Amino acid sequence: MDFDLIIVGGGLAGASLAAALQGTRYRIALVEARAPAFVEGWDSRVYAISPSCANFLRDIGIWQHLDPGRIAAVHSMSIRGDAGGELEFSSYDSGLSELAWIVESGRMQRELWETVKRQHNVTMLVGGTPEAITVDRGSVSLTLPGRKPIFGRLVVGADGVNSWVREQAGIDAEISPYGERGVVANFNCEKDHCNRAFQWFRDDGILALLPLPGRMVSMVWSCADDFADSLLALESGALCRRVADAAGGALGALDLITPAQAFPLRFMRVASVVKERIALVGDAAHAIHPLSGHGINLGFQDARALADVLRKLPAWRDPGEIAVLRGYARARAEEPFLVQYATHGLNRLFGSRNPLLAAVRNAGLNLTGRLPVVRNALVRYAVSGRF
Repeated sequence: MDFDLIIVGGGLAGASLAAALQGTRYRIALVEARAPAFVEGWDSRVYAISPSCANFLRDIGIWQHLDPGRIAAVHSMSIRGDAGGELEFSSYDSGLSELAWIVESGRMQRELWETVKRQHNVTMLVGGTPEAITVDRGSVSLTLPGRKPIFGRLVVGADGVNSWVREQAGIDAEISPYGERGVVANFNCEKDHCNRAFQWFRDDGILALLPLPGRMVSMVWSCADDFADSLLALESGALCRRVADAAGGALGALDLITPAQAFPLRFMRVASVVKERIALVGDAAHAIHPLSGHGINLGFQDARALADVLRKLPAWRDPGEIAVLRGYARARAEEPFLVQYATHGLNRLFGSRNPLLAAVRNAGLNLTGRLPVVRNALVRYAVSGRF
């Protein structure tokens, strides 16, 4: 079977790339070990989608099909340091309709998956993990279990932080575990959140409560592995009290909706996002701390940038040429680098127990709050991905 693109990984980044190329001349194979499992209940894994990425999802026909009753807008954000530092963001003050949208991971995945399944230029190859990849001068072949090899001109690794494609391509990756996990859960809350997101930098980690529809919030508590274990071991009532106390009663009493889960946090930077006939997108290309909320947005921006490069190619150009792929690499050189090291630096800054650094970081929050130009620049970046 011959294709133009072989996308390995049917997650959010890979599926959005395929959806962004609907209606084009490209013949696409989407390779996924197993079809996503969908549940009807509330998903404890949610994402803060920037307005820029919401527009991308709208352009590829996804956003308008999501249930608006399962999405919450973020109109303001309150950040608290560990020694009196405060910072407030408001969409109204910045002349925006919203700062972000909170969307369940499973809902986005379902809509993307179903959209791609309907595409005439996509062949879904589900049910096996690739076994080998061979790059020749004019093509690349992929060996799948129980199938004949498939051939293409470009393989896109969208297969996560432990990317098989990246490893097979020999692209070096610097992976540094934080020794932390993100503990997630959803709660009903006593007080109305008023579409405000909260974030506390605490001695025991970084706690975020994100608005969901009605009086519900989604929690992400980024914390050391042993503290994460202690949270996961709590029965539901004790966990609710622990989170409510950590939030200083900002939302009153909490009632658990979804069981707590946890996922490991890692910093990862790759030597290059491209190689001859290989391109990386999403978590295969970069992994960041969740405190900025930008991880999934970086993946969508990767998909949009690569799709833009491919859409503009004349029919005679080979999409796997390194000269073509370097255009994608240049387009994605700045934003992931800035976001990765900004969030890495903030995590290290607030993770230090040095009293001098505590004074500096909290003074920085207060100073930023008193400088509207700086504060609004940060908001513009969060919304558009660029200053």
